[in-house]
Amino acid sequence: MTVITENSKVTLFFELSLEDGQIVDSNFDKVPATFEFGDGSLLPEFEAVLLGLKVKDSRSYSMSPEKAFGAHNPSNVQTISRDQFEMDIELGMVVSFADANKNELPGVIASIDEQSVDVDFNHPLAGRTLTYRVEIVAVEEI
Repeated sequence: MTVITENSKVTLFFELSLEDGQIVDSNFDKVPATFEFGDGSLLPEFEAVLLGLKVKDSRSYSMSPEKAFGAHNPSNVQTISRDQFEMDIELGMVVSFADANKNELPGVIASIDEQSVDVDFNHPLAGRTLTYRVEIVAVEEI
């Protein structure tokens, strides 16, 4: 039986959940996902734990923030003048900004007052320990 290597095309069910059990993303009740190892669709740490698994294998892995989406970095929270926003904003809203190279940079509205808005540019899952659960559906060599 074929095992997952760095030259595999993998079809799997996955679930990503937080420390409290809240499910962040899952395709267990949908169609399985397919990716080619190393194609960038999964974080390298998420791919690495799949090596050696085969069809019908199921595993669950706990991922520290450093192995998942990184630690929450306070310097990634920026204060922007309230008058820079030409739209209605509310807490938790994701707003798209452009960085110096004109690349899209999403930020989450973290706080609002009369003069300023704090925008958090950390990944929404930064600083969180995640549980990554998988069930392998198919493995093909490429």
